[in-house]
Amino acid sequence: MSIVIGIDVGISTTKIVGIDEQGIVMSPFRIKATDPITSLYGAFGKYLHDNKIKLEEVEQIMLTGVGAAYIDENIYGRPTGKAQEFIADGLGARYESNLDRMIVVSMGTGTSLVKCDGSDIRHIGGIGIGGGTLQGLSRIMLKTDDIRQVATLAMDGDISKINLLIGDISAKPLPGLPMTATASLFSNAKTNATREDIAIGLIYMVLQAVGSATILSSLESGIKDFVLIGNLTLLPQCKEVYPAMEKLYGVHFRIPKYSEFCTAIGAALSYIQKR
Repeated sequence: MSIVIGIDVGISTTKIVGIDEQGIVMSPFRIKATDPITSLYGAFGKYLHDNKIKLEEVEQIMLTGVGAAYIDENIYGRPTGKAQEFIADGLGARYESNLDRMIVVSMGTGTSLVKCDGSDIRHIGGIGIGGGTLQGLSRIMLKTDDIRQVATLAMDGDISKINLLIGDISAKPLPGLPMTATASLFSNAKTNATREDIAIGLIYMVLQAVGSATILSSLESGIKDFVLIGNLTLLPQCKEVYPAMEKLYGVHFRIPKYSEFCTAIGAALSYIQKR
């Protein structure tokens, strides 16, 4: 057996996957990143142990993500290379979505946008809003930066008590805008808003900002398919925010099966394709 390992060493998490000789993704998992080197070696060792993979069965290790810059040696003596993160985003999203033309939305600490048009994969921009924004604001406003706790709180929140909706300012729908569309984020927030209402307001603000930036980035390209990857895709509120934006703008937001691992998958694929 021969396996190529892809490791995405991020700011907050390290993700690892293996791709076997048949091109099948094997048992991806992630761990919280304490520091890049500890997280990388810990993830790699645990992955080999849990999947009963011998060190000599690892053909190649491919690193990507901001933390990869701290590693300049072979991991445990196995051949180790690096993949450009934005290329890895595109390769992983293409593998998972089976789309050749799309914009990949990498929803990590911030958000990067990668345009894929066949073999042409390139970074086209991004915004400094993402999981880090949600954590920071939650830390200040909700006294927690546990995203899972924030998402749970949000399930009992009422977005109409935080955001100003079209229905709040107009007696009738505006052209192309239903009464439930957002007119202004947090404009309707009250001083006595509940923690649940604040939580859903924060999540909607981040997700809508990412969605709007993605749509605007695509206007001159004609691309209507957007593949969402990264940790924020795990938020259950994605299933509320993005279908509403799809109806409003006539686009398609897709979250693939291994959305949080796409960059690690793409790192492994970058070696397999060249091989």
